[in-house]
Amino acid sequence: MSAVFNFTFVPWFRSVAPYIHKFRNQTFVIGLTGEGIAAGKLHSIAQDLALIQAMGVKIVLVHGFRPQVNEQLAAKGHEAKYSHGIRITDSVALDCAQEAAGQLRYEIEAAFSQGLPNTPMAGATVRVISGNFLTARPVGIMDGVDFQHSGLVRKVDVAGIQRTLDMGALVLLSPFGFSPTGEAFNLGMEEVATSVAIELRADKLIFLTEVPGIRMQPGEPEGEDNPIDTELPLAAAQALLATLPTAQNPTDTGFYLQHCVKACKAGVERSHILPFAVDGSLLLEVYVHDGIGTMVIDEKLEELREATIDDVGGILQLIEPFEKDGTLVKRDRTEIERDIAAYTIIEHDGVIFGCAALYPYPEAKTAEMAAVTVSPQSQGTGDGEKLLKRIEQRARAAGLESIFVLTTRTMHWFIKRGFQPVDPDWLPDARKRKYNWDRRSQVLVKKL
Repeated sequence: MSAVFNFTFVPWFRSVAPYIHKFRNQTFVIGLTGEGIAAGKLHSIAQDLALIQAMGVKIVLVHGFRPQVNEQLAAKGHEAKYSHGIRITDSVALDCAQEAAGQLRYEIEAAFSQGLPNTPMAGATVRVISGNFLTARPVGIMDGVDFQHSGLVRKVDVAGIQRTLDMGALVLLSPFGFSPTGEAFNLGMEEVATSVAIELRADKLIFLTEVPGIRMQPGEPEGEDNPIDTELPLAAAQALLATLPTAQNPTDTGFYLQHCVKACKAGVERSHILPFAVDGSLLLEVYVHDGIGTMVIDEKLEELREATIDDVGGILQLIEPFEKDGTLVKRDRTEIERDIAAYTIIEHDGVIFGCAALYPYPEAKTAEMAAVTVSPQSQGTGDGEKLLKRIEQRARAAGLESIFVLTTRTMHWFIKRGFQPVDPDWLPDARKRKYNWDRRSQVLVKKL
């Protein structure tokens, strides 16, 4: 058992280490739904947040309390009322919200105080600090509906939150804000988390929710042929949102997606929708390459795009050194011009820093990812992963089930990203006929 553990642990830890370095000193805003707390997930989520903080990440935790407030209202014989996806907060609902917020704050602080032996939190000291960091304004009246004590974020005390984070504390925010005159307003957790992430210029906004993420075919039932879309470019997320009806309930496809899009448009590079039902979903999303939920990513279109005939010269210049040292198979200009539609490139300030091509074999429901190249100046910045993700998206859109690569020197990079070695006989017949047995390239396959 010890040998097996060593064999699995060492490569796993090596694969996680780059993410630990990458996220150190970054700021994450976590939106935790009240449903997640009601489902009994608070203790394990607190452990995971303590681990993430111990690895140098600054954390702002915003909790929701939708089911807790509804429970309080039901106990008082009062009906929960919503409109436009926002709670109508009358005086009774405001009292219930304040009671629920106080109870949840106590439970959350207690969860972070349990540094139990033989747990991931052994010896951990997580200082939780909350306060009046939010100024609010009333929602007012919309379409004839008076939202009374429901509010929207007017201002975020960025300096106060930043000072608290710099002290090494975790900042806890309840979805409450106060007007300059001291009037309390009930806010939406999603709006608070999004506003705080934008104002803090956070590196990530993460929602721990009732839903597993956005599916490849959002309108279709879940299943093996309709998995979670783990990476959604901002432009694609906006296009999807435009086709969806206005979200009213947390389980609606657009409910959390609209906040992810808003955050990305305002400068938060990555926003995530994760299921709280999966144990360790935060760790799986942050420290594992493929993640578990949906990540909306702000990709500038001029940086990652499909190639045109005008890019042939730049591609040739990029791949030439790798062809000379034998890393890549030689390709001439005519071949690249003929296949230019197969290429995806990464461009910075008009210079091509990375490329990859996708050659489909529809009869075998697979495709070859070829000519994968990243400039030495750009290596280590994530450009290779961006190219891989885009090639995977193109392959999925074509209805393919896998992609494969042939490589002699970079097999470890692909294996760390989910590729598995196979025998060359696995190759589609058309590709097998072109296989260079003298070169002895290793064949690696990744299922989509």
